[in-house]
Amino acid sequence: MPPILVIRPEPGASATVASAERLGLVALGFPLFEVAPLAWAPVEREDVDAVLLGSANALRHGGEDLARYRGLPAYVVGTKTAEAARGVGLEVAGIAKGGLQSAMSCLQPGHHRLLRLAGRERVELSLPPGHTMITREVYASRPRPLPPELAAMLEKPAVVLLHSGEAAAHFAAECARLSIDRSRIALACIGSRVEQRAGNHWLLVRSAPTPEDAALLALAAEMCKDFPSGQDFPSGS
Repeated sequence: MPPILVIRPEPGASATVASAERLGLVALGFPLFEVAPLAWAPVEREDVDAVLLGSANALRHGGEDLARYRGLPAYVVGTKTAEAARGVGLEVAGIAKGGLQSAMSCLQPGHHRLLRLAGRERVELSLPPGHTMITREVYASRPRPLPPELAAMLEKPAVVLLHSGEAAAHFAAECARLSIDRSRIALACIGSRVEQRAGNHWLLVRSAPTPEDAALLALAAEMCKDFPSGQDFPSGS
C-alpha cells in the first residue's frame, strides 16, 4: 500500500496522521505551511451580533482580543472549530459541514451583523439579504519549501492529502520547481475547489464527498486500493 502524505500545517498534520494510523493506514506528516498570527484591529462588541469561523486557526492565533466576544453566538465549520470556539467562551449557534458558505442558510433571527475572523487566504462569502459582515484577518499560512525527505518519498508512488486550495497550488509549484514526476502521485482533495487548484498530469485526483478530515481519509484509503499490487512503495522509515 502506498503511503499517505500529509502536508497541512501543525497541529492539524499530527492529528490527521494519528487518525490515519487508527484506521490502519501508513501516514507521514510533512507540514508545508506554518501558521502565524497577524496583527488585527478588533471590532467593538456592541457592533457584532455573531462571529463566523472557518477554521480553528483563527482561535489559536487570534490572541487576547478574542475575550471581548465571549458569550456571542458563533457559526463555525466542523466540530473541531466548534470545540475551539466553546473553549474561548463563544456560544456555538451552528456547525457547517460544507464550508462556511453553508452556514449562511442557518443564521438565526437577530444575527445580522457578522464578524468574520479569518485567514489571509479565504473563500469569499455571499451574505443573505439584510446582513452585513466585517472581516478581520487574524492569521496567515506561510508556505515552506518541500523538504528533501518528502522529495525522496515522492520518487515512488504515494497519495498526498490536500486540505486547502493554497496547499494544492503550493504543492504543485514545488513539484514543478524540483522536477518531481506527477504521474506517480495521487491527490486526495478535501473539495472540488481544491482539486481545481492542483492542476493536471497527476496519476489520480479525487475529492472527498464532504469537507471533513474523516471523509478525506476514507477517500485516501480507497485510492490506495487503486494502486497496482506488487509496486515498490516507500516504507516511511
